[in-house]
Amino acid sequence: MPLSNEQVKHLSRLARLSLPDSRLDITRNCLNSIFELIAQMQAVDTTGISPMSHPQESATRLREDVVTETDRSVAFQAVAPQTEAGLYLVPKVIE
Repeated sequence: MPLSNEQVKHLSRLARLSLPDSRLDITRNCLNSIFELIAQMQAVDTTGISPMSHPQESATRLREDVVTETDRSVAFQAVAPQTEAGLYLVPKVIE
């Protein structure tokens, strides 16, 4: 079911997009062609095809979970304006 200009106006308002009247037809045509493509894809028979998480069958290389960086928190907190018990103190912004 193709969209009308009124529906496109309504969608642009919901999305908080400023859509001038001069662009309504172009936007409607683009959205309608996207919906046509979706309808074509939904019409394809996919019975017997298992879903894939990725289009290429490739194994993910895993690495060991090892700490490679040194702990520099003391150096970082030394230059901070205010710290307490290992935490950064910041001004209150919400009352």
